[in-house]
Amino acid sequence: MSLILISRSDIALGKSLSWPLYDQQHNMLIERGSIVRDKEHMDELLAQGACRELSFENFAVTEKEVPAASTLEEPGNDASPQFTFDDMKLKVESRLQLEPSAQLGRESYFVKVIGFIRGVSLLVTSPSGAKGEKPELKEGLKVTMRSFSGQNAFGFSCTLQRIVKNPYDYLHLSFPESIKGIMIRKAVRIKTRIIAAVQNRNSVNNAKAIPALISNISADGAALDSKHFLGDKEDILNLSFRVNLHKIDAY
Repeated sequence: MSLILISRSDIALGKSLSWPLYDQQHNMLIERGSIVRDKEHMDELLAQGACRELSFENFAVTEKEVPAASTLEEPGNDASPQFTFDDMKLKVESRLQLEPSAQLGRESYFVKVIGFIRGVSLLVTSPSGAKGEKPELKEGLKVTMRSFSGQNAFGFSCTLQRIVKNPYDYLHLSFPESIKGIMIRKAVRIKTRIIAAVQNRNSVNNAKAIPALISNISADGAALDSKHFLGDKEDILNLSFRVNLHKIDAY
C-alpha cells in the first residue's frame, strides 16, 4: 500500500470521507464514509500523520502534467497512448486494482500478481475490499485492471477465465492485448531515508524546526514524512539535512 499525507484541503468538515485514513505505519485511523466532525477532530488526525492510499483516481489531481482522468476510464479509449505488457514491469506480488463491470457497482478491489503465461493468462490473487469483503465474480466476466509503475499509470481490460478455489483462491485472467497509459510523473522517484529538520517560513510564531524524513526524491521535488503538521499548501519550508557524499558529510 502506497500512502500520501492528507492536507486540510482534502477534508470537508461534516461530510463523509471518500477513502479510509491510515497512520504512517499503515494502521487504519478512521474508515471510509466516516465524518470528520470539526476542526479539533481534523487537527487530531493531522497530528497523527493521517494518510490516504495513493490510487489511480488520485493521479489526475496530484500531478499537473496529467491529462484528464477520463482518458483512461475505458482502457480501449484511443485517446490514451499504447503500451506493451513489459512497460508495466509487473512481477510477483505487484499490486493491481481490479474493477468489475458496472453491474456489480463501481467498487475497486486490490489483487497481487502471482505470475503470467505470456499471451495466455495473467494469474492474480482473489480480490478483497478494504474491510475484507469479496465481490461476486463469475467466469466470463469482463474486468478493468489498473497498474502503476514508476512514471506511468496503466489500464487494460481482461476476461475472468477461471476462478480457482483449491488449494487456495486465485484468478486466471485473459492476457491483456491492449494496454493504455498516461504519464503521471515527469521524473523517476528514488526512495531515500534522509533525516531532516523542517521550518515553516510562513509561520507567524517562528515555529521551531520539526523533525521529518525525506522519503523519496526526484529531479522535480521530494516527499516529506512527518508525524507533525508541516504547513498548508503553498507555504515555504526550509529544510536542513545531512548527506554523505564520497565519504564526506555535507550539510
